Amino acid sequence: MQKRVSLARPIASDPQILFFDEPTTGLEPIMADVIGNLIVERVKALGATAISITHDMASARKIADEIAMLYQGRNIWRGKPDEIENSNNPMVEQFVNGRADGPITMSAARKG
Repeated sequence: MQKRVSLARPIASDPQILFFDEPTTGLEPIMADVIGNLIVERVKALGATAISITHDMASARKIADEIAMLYQGRNIWRGKPDEIENSNNPMVEQFVNGRADGPITMSAARKG
């Protein structure tokens, strides 16, 4: 319910651009889909542009007209949601499939 309220507040002012930061984080899959439907519905009704930052690939595929993947501050891939599975980019494929092995490495202890 808090996610719905947090989405409703900015939409109430009839914005031209909406920014979403991890709109489905912490939600179970069904509620994440409900939020995705709400985003799509409201963005279309408003005629707004929406930018969403997310690691939730199901959500990205649902709400996006276009997806871009950033890595270390650079855009490494951009395309339609149905193209991401065949990106031919090893970093994108690793991320989309949630694999630990690949060109993107994660250290257990990051230097602060």
